[in-house]
Amino acid sequence: MNQIKCELCEQHGGDIVFQSEKWRVVLVDDAGYPGFCRVIWNRHVAEMTDLQPSDQAEMMEAVWRVEKAIRSIMRPDKVNLASLGNVVPHLHWHVIPRFLDDAQFPAPIWAEPKRKTAQPVLESRVALLQALRTEIVRSLENAPVFSHAG
Repeated sequence: MNQIKCELCEQHGGDIVFQSEKWRVVLVDDAGYPGFCRVIWNRHVAEMTDLQPSDQAEMMEAVWRVEKAIRSIMRPDKVNLASLGNVVPHLHWHVIPRFLDDAQFPAPIWAEPKRKTAQPVLESRVALLQALRTEIVRSLENAPVFSHAG
């Protein structure tokens, strides 16, 4: 039987911040979007409805807690949540801090850039990433519904 290769089955999908038994949170290495996170289901499924209702609720609770951590630390003007899977059909949610001065705002981050974000501004956001990591872990470790895998 020919197995389909899946990028998120074979790789972490970013720098792991938190790992549970069922899903993980990673920081995405995107110079234009410091704080961009993904919440990735560990087992290969394509859609939210492939999960049992309790797993759907757990996944969304993780997404919401990551969003709250991003809002608390990064102070974005907006947060984008997206679960597309057109390129990588493995269930994952993008949690993206958006700023009025980011390259594509107000369009999606995958659109053509409209401007360049000033380097000192990006550097100030990068400086917040350790605090963001700490806040994400704090938020998820204190959630009794999650099983932490290390």
